[in-house]
Amino acid sequence: MELGHTTYNRNEFIETDTGNKVSRRSLISGSQNIVLGGKTIVHNRCTIRGDLRRAGGSHQASVLIGRFCSLGESSVLRPPYKTYKGVFSYYPLKIGDHVDIGENTIIEAASVGSFVKIGKNCVIGRFAIIKDCCEIEDGAVIAPNTVVPSFSVVAGGPPAKIVARLPECIQEIYETQSKDKYAKFVSA
Repeated sequence: MELGHTTYNRNEFIETDTGNKVSRRSLISGSQNIVLGGKTIVHNRCTIRGDLRRAGGSHQASVLIGRFCSLGESSVLRPPYKTYKGVFSYYPLKIGDHVDIGENTIIEAASVGSFVKIGKNCVIGRFAIIKDCCEIEDGAVIAPNTVVPSFSVVAGGPPAKIVARLPECIQEIYETQSKDKYAKFVSA
């Protein structure tokens, strides 16, 4: 599947030293608690909530995003939370490398592995764990605390169910697609 070039207005994106391209129209709260691995695209109206972090002196980042990721328009990434022994606390959200997140998707997972494709209009519940090499189809609703095994295709919901298995070569395919998507995201 050959992707065409996607052009953007250079004035509407900030490009960091590590090649991240962040829309000026995105909402990034608590940027000091967000780590972008490099060559990640943050599209318009994407919300990343780094301000939601554990109380106390911990210097741990609340949102960690790997390399060659694409965060779709109007998507929301926020760390999961829970009350433990009477104390309300947020926990880190970790996203691996080569992850493509579709438009209007909400993610509150504990972790999303590498080489994962998440469709449009999905909801990933609190503390869900999506292992490496998975595909979450458009509109899927993954219940809180769900573990999605590697090489799974998940659809439907709530709760979403495994509907197919991915081939072992999917890692190379997703890696090539994410690098191609980044290379073809060029300023006009």
